[in-house]
Amino acid sequence: MSAFIQQLPALIGVVIGALGSYVVVVRGDRMRFRREQAARWEERRLTVYADYAQSVKKTVTVTYRVAAAAGVDPHPDPLSLAEAQPLLAEATTARDPSGEALIMLGSRTVVEKARVWVVAAMEMERFVREGRDDRDAWQALLERQRAGREAYYAAVGDDLGLPPGHSARWPLPAENPVPPQR
Repeated sequence: MSAFIQQLPALIGVVIGALGSYVVVVRGDRMRFRREQAARWEERRLTVYADYAQSVKKTVTVTYRVAAAAGVDPHPDPLSLAEAQPLLAEATTARDPSGEALIMLGSRTVVEKARVWVVAAMEMERFVREGRDDRDAWQALLERQRAGREAYYAAVGDDLGLPPGHSARWPLPAENPVPPQR
């Protein structure tokens, strides 16, 4: 029995070491799983955020073109309302599923900013469907839409911990620039 008692401290050390190793491995696996899971959800949210932005932007782009045909926007590729009707319907149809995905996976702040942006886009669509030709009202809608888009992208960046991006506001050349005098 004395040999067993002499080896008991070593045996206890081995058992404690094995338990310690087990605990460290299990905790490490859990932490790695959580990190990987968080990365997957962030990736999914980024995809949802980008899909939603593209769907809203489709509506905005078509309304730019229709407004150009009405003479209130300088877009270089005007489109009549009759030609735009199927494109507007397609954009709205595509926006609905991406909006639902946004509501499911997006943060409350991002969803709220998305709502503000899409409401501005829908008002732009109403403007062109009504055939209005008020340049000042159109410019006000453009500014609301641009501010909504900028706020949406800022909220997405904050939610995903992205560095600040570009505001996407850059000056456009004049419609009919004066050629330099020689």
